[in-house]
Amino acid sequence: MKTYEIFLFDADGTLYDYDMAEANALRTVFEGFGLAYGESVRARYRAINADVWGRYERGEISKDELQTLRFARLFAECGVRCDIDEFNRKYLSELGKGAYLIDGAFDICEAIVSRGKSIYIVTNGILATQEARIKHSRIRDFVAGFFVSEFVGAQKPDSLYFEYVFQNIPPVGKDKILIVGDSLTADIAGGNNAGIDACWFNPSGNENCTNVKPTFEIQRLDELRKMN
Repeated sequence: MKTYEIFLFDADGTLYDYDMAEANALRTVFEGFGLAYGESVRARYRAINADVWGRYERGEISKDELQTLRFARLFAECGVRCDIDEFNRKYLSELGKGAYLIDGAFDICEAIVSRGKSIYIVTNGILATQEARIKHSRIRDFVAGFFVSEFVGAQKPDSLYFEYVFQNIPPVGKDKILIVGDSLTADIAGGNNAGIDACWFNPSGNENCTNVKPTFEIQRLDELRKMN
């Protein structure tokens, strides 16, 4: 099995349990605004959020538009009147507190770093939220650096994003870099565009219905030990 010197990890859904963080943040903010909240509201938000993030990754909308559009659509469907900017600000603040780790994330990060390899986080998430999550995370000491698309000026899967990353990590051959992520359209397609190997973290065993081709597919993070 091929081994790597640098591991580029996606954040949400790969190292961090975004579903738990999202659920807790939504409940806290909805209740804080005195709004009714339940699983049906969360399910609708997730569908809207996925659609809006897809538009962002395709370059159709900006990060600012993403943040307001998802709640504007949700409130319109639920018949809710609310200050969207204030709601979004408080939601992002709560989301940043949710540094819950995916099972096996701490152990695999510790194992990688203990063998002299490097870990960087590559994410399209909101800058302030991701900074807060990393700061409060148990894996913060294992992370050599992180690259947030909002700061970089390009987002995964754009090759320009990865060019910036390559310019700001130790100079190694691309054959020694592996990106690990749960998104075929952002992480794996990004790895394909950048000319590096890509490992699809697919814990639910979902079918790949895209034309994106991961180099590897794993269902547990500890499977990365054989590549370390």
